Amino acid sequence: MREELAGFTIGVTADRRRDELAALLERRGARVVLAPALRIVPLSDDTELREATRACLDQPPDILMANTGIGMRGWLEAAEGWGLAEPLRSVLAGSYVVARGPKARGAIRAAGLHDQWSPASESCDEVVDHLRRRGVAGQVIAMQLHGERQPECTLALEAAGATVIEVPVYRWAPPTDPAPLHRLIDLIAGRLVDAVTFTSAPAAEALLRAAGDRGDAVLSAFRTDVLASCVGAVTAEPLLRHGIPVSAPGRAGWGRSCVPSPTSCPAGP
Repeated sequence: MREELAGFTIGVTADRRRDELAALLERRGARVVLAPALRIVPLSDDTELREATRACLDQPPDILMANTGIGMRGWLEAAEGWGLAEPLRSVLAGSYVVARGPKARGAIRAAGLHDQWSPASESCDEVVDHLRRRGVAGQVIAMQLHGERQPECTLALEAAGATVIEVPVYRWAPPTDPAPLHRLIDLIAGRLVDAVTFTSAPAAEALLRAAGDRGDAVLSAFRTDVLASCVGAVTAEPLLRHGIPVSAPGRAGWGRSCVPSPTSCPAGP
């Protein structure tokens, strides 16, 4: 494999699968700075998840919003541990299943379920618009959350007449060791990295939040000399709101978008 990224330094903000992404970049010649912006905390023993699962069994959902692959797998694995996996699959099999993106779709199909629709943008707003046009009055919607609650989506569906069961499968938390993230922020502010990869919108938000009093310097660097490379349009949203240009495919693809090309990176040393 050609080392087309030789001479470039790239920050990786992912926690899960960070080693895999780093290896892809290093095989292409890049120097990698690992700095998880957040970590995923599974909630398999959480009472809220168990209560949401019971609610789905008591009120079989007419619609399932599957937002992430890791979340759907985690939900079914937790249900397996409680002896509820088969009853849960049974009630979800009768739902109109919306998969927000390809990873959620893969998890749905791996569980033996069938997805009926997926948004082109992979955004929750498009999912809500689709469901409201389809009609949700009097229906029960199971919304698998992706790391944090989405009150605007829940309220919009409830205003349209639906009953929404929020399913919190995991939550985002700060990294166990914040030092690598603050080191990466220093490197960005000093324009000592050529690109930074983001695989989730919360990670992008967390890095900008952690910048603190270095925020202006970080924003200036991202707007000029440091490439923000995102897994997809949804991940890019927090950066775009701050006027940061991003590199992202029209359709999310982890392997494609998070390995910056030499033409998209600023000039190396």
